[in-house]
Amino acid sequence: MSSASAPASRRGPTPPRHQQRRLALTRAASTFGGALAQELMAAGVQVVGLDARAGRVEGVDWRPGDVAAPSVVAALDDVDVLVHLAFDPDLIRVLEVQPAVRRARQIDEIRTLVTAAAAAGVGHLIVVTSTMVFGARPDNPVPLPEDHPGRAAETEGLVADLVAVEQELRGLAAAHPGLRTTVVRPAALVGPGVDTMITRHFEAPRLLRLRGTEPLWSFCHVADLGTALLVVAEGDSEVPDQVSVAAGGALTQAQVEELSGIRGIDVAEGTAYAAADRLHRLGVVPVPATDLAYVAHSWISWPGWLTQVGWSPRYDNAACLAVLLEEVRGNRAVMARRVGARDAVGAAAAGAASATVAAIATAALLRRRRGRGPTGQSR
Repeated sequence: MSSASAPASRRGPTPPRHQQRRLALTRAASTFGGALAQELMAAGVQVVGLDARAGRVEGVDWRPGDVAAPSVVAALDDVDVLVHLAFDPDLIRVLEVQPAVRRARQIDEIRTLVTAAAAAGVGHLIVVTSTMVFGARPDNPVPLPEDHPGRAAETEGLVADLVAVEQELRGLAAAHPGLRTTVVRPAALVGPGVDTMITRHFEAPRLLRLRGTEPLWSFCHVADLGTALLVVAEGDSEVPDQVSVAAGGALTQAQVEELSGIRGIDVAEGTAYAAADRLHRLGVVPVPATDLAYVAHSWISWPGWLTQVGWSPRYDNAACLAVLLEEVRGNRAVMARRVGARDAVGAAAAGAASATVAAIATAALLRRRRGRGPTGQSR
C-alpha cells in the first residue's frame, strides 16, 4: 500500500453540522482533549468537559471532578454521548505514574464510567484506545480488519493498559445492555497535544530499522479523530462495536525516510530487543522492549466503516508525517526518553545512530572507526 497521491493536507468533505446533542469528553482539559473539544464544537455539538480541573477552551461546559469517583454520575445527568479518552498521548504525564498504579487507575475509570453512564441514562459510550491493541506482528494482514482479534503480546506498558481496558469494557458492556458501547481505535496520532512513543521515534538522529523487517506507517491527525468521533456519536444503532480511524493507505519505510530527511540504521532484531530490554530494566528508558515491534512490524488499519458512511480524512499520511516532524522539531529522544543538554547519559545516547538501541549503535560506530586508519581508509 502507498500513501494517498494527493499531497495537500486538507481534503475531504466538511462534516455536516449536528443537532445540539450534549457530549461529555474525559481528559478534556489536556491539550489533546481541548483540540478534540474544539473540533466537536465546530460541528455544533455541546461539549461537557470532564477532568480534574476546568480547561481553557471557551464554550465547553466544564464539570471538574474525578472520573473514577462514583460522583461523576451527577456530571452525566443530561449527557447523550460520553467519550472516554482511555488513550492519553501525553507521555510525560503518563510515565510519571508507576505502571501498576496507572493500570489500576485505567480499570477504575472504565468501571466507574460504564456504571455511571448506565445509571445516568447516557445512550452511547465511546472509548478511544489505539490500533496498537491489534499488536505489531510480521503476519498481520494489511490492512487490519476492524474486527480483527487483538493480538498484542505485551504484559506491561501502555499498550497492555489499553488491552486491559478493552477487555474490561467488553465484560461490563454485557452487564449493561441498555448502554451502547463503541471502541474507536486511531492509528498513530499526530497533532496538538500528542507526545507518544511513536512521535518520539522521530526525535532520533537516525530511524531504527530492524534487519529483515519491512515496516509500514499509517497516521491519524487529531482533527480527523475529532470528525470521526462526530460520525460515531451520530451513527445510532448501525455503528459497529469497533471502529478504526486512519488516514488510509500507508507509507513505506523508504518513503518515510525520504519525506522526513532522517536516515535509517539497520540493527539485528535480536540484538535490538536484548539491548532495549537491558536499558529498560536499568531504568534508562521508560518503555518495554516489546514496544520496538511498533516501529518494525505492520499494524496498519483501514477506516472501513467510516469510509462506507462518507467520512474521509483531511490529512493524508504524508501530511500527517509533516505535522509530526514540525511538532517534534528540536527534541531528542532515546526509546521514548527525551533528553536535554543537562542529561549527560541521555545526550550521549541521543548522539548515537539509533534512538532505541543507542548503546549497541554507539558500539558499532566505535568499532567501525577503530577499523579505519588515520586517513579514513580501512586497515
